[in-house]
Amino acid sequence: MNSTSNSIAVRVPASSANIGPGFDVLGMALSLHLEAGFGSSPADAIEATANHPVLVAFKHCGGQGPLWVRSQMPMGKGLGFSGAARVAGVSLAHAQKNGSDEIIFRNAQTELLAIASELEGHPDNVSASMLGGVVASVAGSTVRIPTPLDPAIIVWVPQEQTSTRESRTKLPTTVSFADAVFNVGRTALLVAAFAAGDISALQTATQDRLHQDVRFKKVPASQAAMLGCIDAGAWCAWLSGSGPTIAAMCDPADAQNIADKFPDQGSTMVLRIAAQGAQLLAI
Repeated sequence: MNSTSNSIAVRVPASSANIGPGFDVLGMALSLHLEAGFGSSPADAIEATANHPVLVAFKHCGGQGPLWVRSQMPMGKGLGFSGAARVAGVSLAHAQKNGSDEIIFRNAQTELLAIASELEGHPDNVSASMLGGVVASVAGSTVRIPTPLDPAIIVWVPQEQTSTRESRTKLPTTVSFADAVFNVGRTALLVAAFAAGDISALQTATQDRLHQDVRFKKVPASQAAMLGCIDAGAWCAWLSGSGPTIAAMCDPADAQNIADKFPDQGSTMVLRIAAQGAQLLAI
């Protein structure tokens, strides 16, 4: 890869965070992407505005000059747009200083991930976007969860938008011991199910008592859609990020049939887990 190019771009996958019980802990990269860069830009790209999270992150890390951006991701829908943008911004600032050499970029990812997590306020979605695959994250430490599963991930995106910041203000500041144990157990079971490829455990493992029910009060159609897709044959489903999007996991052979069962009041996409995280591109 040409490390002296004056034009560098980064390609970053979307994410589905919180995965069931894994509030602020579990994230999954999805095959939907944001691209950003400096220098030569694609014809369909736009210039990032001053308050765009990709430019804010870029300048926070000492980046200089304008950036272009283009994205397949809807904003404010629970698919990790802001997290992916921040990963793109910190990656481009690093590339502006150090070039697009892949080894140098990989060696810097732990540091870049820490900065992106601080800007985002939680590590789950930025970790998935930076590293790809399915990840478990806490402040200062992220592990990619190996899994033999290669499912389809169906996302149903309703017309409403959700503010993550506002949504978090509705969550309780304390929870019961029973609810804490419920979520700890299911988070452990979910990680084990991914690692073992145990499809039969996924529906139980994605149950939650910490955040989904509170958020569903504002978007009851999303809860109905989640329950409906499980009835239609999905292995499991969850509120993606802070919503309102619903993500469901299933056998790829069943994906279109299940997708067709989602309500018409929204758009449906059949995706896969993105194995590749943030990737620098010399252009």
